[in-house]
Amino acid sequence: MSDVRFPVATPPDEVDVLVVGAGPVGLSAAIELAGRGVDVAVVDRGTSAALVRAGAMGHSPRVVEHFRRWGVLQRIRDGWTFPPEWNRGIRVATSLIGHDLVSRQRRAFAEPGAGRHSLAAPIRRPQTALQQAFLDHLADRGVTVAGGWRVEALRETGDGVETTVVGATTRVIRSRYVISADGGSSTVRRLAGIDREGGYADEKMFRLVVRTGAGFERAGPAPSGTNIVFNQHASGFLAAISTREWRVYAGPYPLDADPPEHELLAVARAAFGFDLDLELASSTTYYQATRIASTFRKGRVLLAGDAAHVRTPGGNLGEGFGDVVNLGWKLAAVLAGHGADALLDSYDDERRPHNWRVADHALDRARRGRERLAEIRRIGVPDDADETPAAEERRDRIRALLDGEGGEAPGVTFDERYDASGIIWYEHLAGEAPWQPDHYEDDPRPGHRAPDGYVDPWGDTLYDRLGNDLALLVFTGDRAVEKAFAAAAADRALPFTVVHLVDESVRALYGADTVLVRPDQHVAWRGGPLPAGGAAAVLDRVLGHTTSTTEGIRHELTAAV
Repeated sequence: MSDVRFPVATPPDEVDVLVVGAGPVGLSAAIELAGRGVDVAVVDRGTSAALVRAGAMGHSPRVVEHFRRWGVLQRIRDGWTFPPEWNRGIRVATSLIGHDLVSRQRRAFAEPGAGRHSLAAPIRRPQTALQQAFLDHLADRGVTVAGGWRVEALRETGDGVETTVVGATTRVIRSRYVISADGGSSTVRRLAGIDREGGYADEKMFRLVVRTGAGFERAGPAPSGTNIVFNQHASGFLAAISTREWRVYAGPYPLDADPPEHELLAVARAAFGFDLDLELASSTTYYQATRIASTFRKGRVLLAGDAAHVRTPGGNLGEGFGDVVNLGWKLAAVLAGHGADALLDSYDDERRPHNWRVADHALDRARRGRERLAEIRRIGVPDDADETPAAEERRDRIRALLDGEGGEAPGVTFDERYDASGIIWYEHLAGEAPWQPDHYEDDPRPGHRAPDGYVDPWGDTLYDRLGNDLALLVFTGDRAVEKAFAAAAADRALPFTVVHLVDESVRALYGADTVLVRPDQHVAWRGGPLPAGGAAAVLDRVLGHTTSTTEGIRHELTAAV
């Protein structure tokens, strides 16, 4: 697999949802909506996506859970661009052929065992592999994806949006909603008049893609495909994209710096740790800074992915997929007449605070990383060929600095808690631990991700069973609450799933007789007896018909303590 070509197509005149941007976030938004029966189309100003400019490579277990529900996981697995035996976890070393600085056993990313909070394992594929799998999936479902169409204007009409696009001709696409997934420099965001908040960087970094030539054989037949390098000239990821192309990082540089190609290639050679022919295939600039939209919704325009938030790199694409999963069921519910308009407001209420939380962590992690690198270079990383006791003593000092650093952050991966949302029926805050990037425990309280598990010994998971609908987990033989919810859902012609789980350990984990889980796998309500107003009142809240203000949420929580 190499570059991805977007289909040559003419966008429809009318569609329920127009997605602008055929990156992974935009295409996944189309998959999410099409899977819910929404008429959706995608346009992109580009005609292709290049492998050498592909962004994210590593995808967390939470993201893989989404891939599985969307039905694209096997297609993504089939999208190898280099041999799988090159992937042996994340190696921390002085160079590709240099000295290990952290035990590989401790750093094995995909190793199963205690402490995992998902039945999914992480996966590494270039961004273009995802795009190709998504495009194939959408083609199978007859969803129009049209490359070569540039957005020129937006106009809200009261009951929809008219989007002017220019390609071979000029067309006006009428849709009920527009999803802006057109990247950090989003045209749609600008046309919608949405500002961004946050700080600007005072330096810049370069993300390089280099193509290997003569001399690479020194790396061996199966080099480590994912590495974090620390030496006197290079630092950061050295990661295979294909059998010949590797991603390398260079910097930091002053904002006005324009380093020559030979200097950037020298950094790349230092990361490999040996002399070889290298061609600079791509060089892109990125910044360690945060820029987040002031709102993720303005009228009928909704922002997702980099159009909504850009920050210090590391897991950004996963947050974009989180946006899509949160927004998709809400938009589908509103279009089907089940959800109120306020349901779409909850998208901003829930996702924007989460993105700020993660962005603040990423910026702090980057700052600590710069300080740690400076200390490592003060110690001095010996040449790889230096095997003297003095050199090994310096490496040991560096190992001590790196001990416990750089591991996965389970709170960032799994703790997408929504703790001030008008559509969640909260309990009291007693025992609610603060969000921590490096710590996560399965938490079944409203606002949190519902813990997953196997529901039969043949591999079906709870998430498989929940599917795309609102679902009620029932842990008791008393079916009165179940029947009340089923009747309330039937009155609304609302797709609704009931799951009976008789395992006492699962009942103990969830801590209630019945638990209502949203289509994005977050808990919306749990309890024994129904609250005042019954099941209908709960569904009204969850579907945005009777939302709580932030002040109202605080009052409810205080009253419940």
